[in-house]
Amino acid sequence: MSQLPDQPTEGPVPTSADVARLAGVSRATVSYVLNNNAQVRISDQTRRRVREAADELGYVPHAAARTLRAGHSRMVLLPTGNVPTGPLHLRFLRDLESGLRRLDYTVVQYGSLGLNADDAARAWAELRPAAVIVPGSVPLAPRGTAVLRRSGAKAVITLGPHPVEGAHALIMDQREVGGCAVRHLLERGRRRIGVVMPEDPATALFAAPRLAGAREAALNGGAHVEVLPLRYEEESAASVAARWPALGLDAVFAYDDTYAMLLMRALQDAGIAIPAEAAVVGADDSMLGRLLRPRLSSVRMELATAQPLADLVDRLVRHPRTPPERHDLLRARTVRRESS
Repeated sequence: MSQLPDQPTEGPVPTSADVARLAGVSRATVSYVLNNNAQVRISDQTRRRVREAADELGYVPHAAARTLRAGHSRMVLLPTGNVPTGPLHLRFLRDLESGLRRLDYTVVQYGSLGLNADDAARAWAELRPAAVIVPGSVPLAPRGTAVLRRSGAKAVITLGPHPVEGAHALIMDQREVGGCAVRHLLERGRRRIGVVMPEDPATALFAAPRLAGAREAALNGGAHVEVLPLRYEEESAASVAARWPALGLDAVFAYDDTYAMLLMRALQDAGIAIPAEAAVVGADDSMLGRLLRPRLSSVRMELATAQPLADLVDRLVRHPRTPPERHDLLRARTVRRESS
């Protein structure tokens, strides 16, 4: 009979008491140091000794135990839904996560597809987060906000086009993107403007308000807007390009740079001169759009708050009785290049 090789055996899980013995301090001191408690005065030498002992033993604090003691965690929950992941969204996540880590929070993404508003709120509440930041594509109702508050969440924050009663709101009004693009085209003398609307339902959260903003700007400027449904396929773009002369349009605002580049190439292949016969504007101001010939005009979007997002979340957690706040995040401007 063959014999299995000896397997290494794991020793007992190190505890804070083990760290305290090795560092020659109390368990309370270990807790203060490893939980970054700045309210207790501990010398730098002692802090260093505790951290070195924890590293040597491989000790990490027990998150669940800490949550039980405090009644909430240092967790910031980010429910995930069917949200378009453009450069702005990715930059938002990167800046928020790095900022919250700096403030000793743990950021956890939670898949919430298929959950209704009540079930989603209860599922998030079970984790006892310190804060929840809910994107616009994930349902949240005032009742869910109350459930989260009762479970110990210090801050419930929405991220999207509309606020929710009882929650703080980070507003990203996508109407400004469409309005900004169309106002630029109006300044260039264009009056019959196509607006590319992706046929992918996942983009609806952003695409619908961008269309609304484009229509409002066109109405104010005495221009005409025509919706151009488009699949993200070369054949679909070629079909639109083939109909371009019959459409009688002189410009197009595409949902984002990827759709703008797709349609622009199809227009060029159909012999439509850009920008003479079709001025083109995208959104996201991607690097790839700047490398095209002609270079792509695009709406550049930025997030702006009076304080960094992570600091804003931390302030709302530390002051849980703060009345619901509204912060308008989105700033947009069109960067003119050769395509318009």
